[in-house]
Amino acid sequence: MTPPKPNELETVATDLLAACGQLVARLRAESNRLELTWSQSVILARLDAMGPTSTADLARAEAVKPQSMGASLAVLEGEGLVERSPHPSDGRQFLFSLTDAGRGVRERTRKIKLAWLSQTLGSLDETEREDLARAASVIARLANTPSP
Repeated sequence: MTPPKPNELETVATDLLAACGQLVARLRAESNRLELTWSQSVILARLDAMGPTSTADLARAEAVKPQSMGASLAVLEGEGLVERSPHPSDGRQFLFSLTDAGRGVRERTRKIKLAWLSQTLGSLDETEREDLARAASVIARLANTPSP
């Protein structure tokens, strides 16, 4: 197998960034139908996946400052979508988790995005769907590759 040329890698990287950016923008538009910001939607998804989590751990997972995460959590808490409880071993921290209302909003947001994406995938031919299925696992692997 011939190693790729650097300009070929840059072209693929540029195309992938553009395509992922367009998909994220479209998914953001779909999630806005429930009047959540993208970051609020992401926080609800993280809490759904991670369970009760500290502000610091959520901030680390999303690569944002703890102060920014704290502000977003305060809004979600004010809307009754998340709740805080004392950290079991660190009295200085709180753990945040989804409320029943937060789980409901998370599920509705997920269903809206999945409905749009499933419908759109249905318009592709079988080969394109197979290509995307393979690409999804490669993209997930890329996303989980540590920085050099």
